[in-house]
Amino acid sequence: MSTLIFRTIAPVITVVMIAFAVFVTLRGHNEPAGGFMGGLISAGAVAIYGIAMGPTYVRRALKFDPLAYAGFGVAMAAISGLLSAMFGLPYLTGLWGEFKLGETVIAVSTPLVFDIGVFFTVFGTIVATALALEDSDGEDE
Repeated sequence: MSTLIFRTIAPVITVVMIAFAVFVTLRGHNEPAGGFMGGLISAGAVAIYGIAMGPTYVRRALKFDPLAYAGFGVAMAAISGLLSAMFGLPYLTGLWGEFKLGETVIAVSTPLVFDIGVFFTVFGTIVATALALEDSDGEDE
């Protein structure tokens, strides 16, 4: 399905979906959703882009292999759990910190870092699977 209209609107849809995925991920520990839902939404956005443009364009746009994103996410989630061990607390105990940026206070926590790690893990895994399926479709023809 590579119509001119779809190829024209797909990049816009992709950007809007990825922005929404970031929003869902960042609000994840305070509201329903989180890294898993954000990763699924962003992978769906990349899938739409891949349907419109093809897997070659998706791989070029991603800059890194999708499984590298998944590995980065797993490492990030593990590190967020290990940070509590540095303070003598059980694994995955939540830690919070505040940083002042001018007059704005930014709260950062290990649950947020964990959610971001889950985001990258889900995103990388789903995109790698989708690209593998898309590549195999081209070989059968």
